[in-house]
Amino acid sequence: MKQLWAPWRREYILGPKVQTCIFCDALSGSPKDSLVLSQGALSFVMLNKYPYNNGHLLISPCRHVPQLEDVRDPEMTDLMVRIRQSIRFLKEIYRPDGFNLGMNLGKVAGAGVEEHVHFHLLPRWNGDSNFMSVLGETRVISESLLLTWESLAPLFQKEMAPSHGSPMLE
Repeated sequence: MKQLWAPWRREYILGPKVQTCIFCDALSGSPKDSLVLSQGALSFVMLNKYPYNNGHLLISPCRHVPQLEDVRDPEMTDLMVRIRQSIRFLKEIYRPDGFNLGMNLGKVAGAGVEEHVHFHLLPRWNGDSNFMSVLGETRVISESLLLTWESLAPLFQKEMAPSHGSPMLE
């Protein structure tokens, strides 16, 4: 039997199961507590609370929209701008060798949150599939979400300062 020590999951497992949207909820909380790195009028960037690796970002429209085909053209443009910006910031802080960018559309495609369309952006490094993931089927996340947020948030905040036409996060 394989065991993974993850005591922080207990709060989720035993906690109340809310039927609200995690993306919409994130926009109503404080950016740091909600792991939101950047929010504009049309889209936002947040850390994945259950990342595959360090710097795993979620980029989503602010509007609650369940289907990709329902995303409006200005929202799609804004999402692409935020993805490009996020790649630039991840390169600056983490120096990855590449990226995975994708969406899981529908439960059968692996979507954990079907009701609010979002992109996953994952930095990747040569050799990041080491013996832990190959033999132990376990990924090692080497820094806390708070440290990841504190590393990336200043870059997003500087970029989104009022002089760029978007409100700065607090």
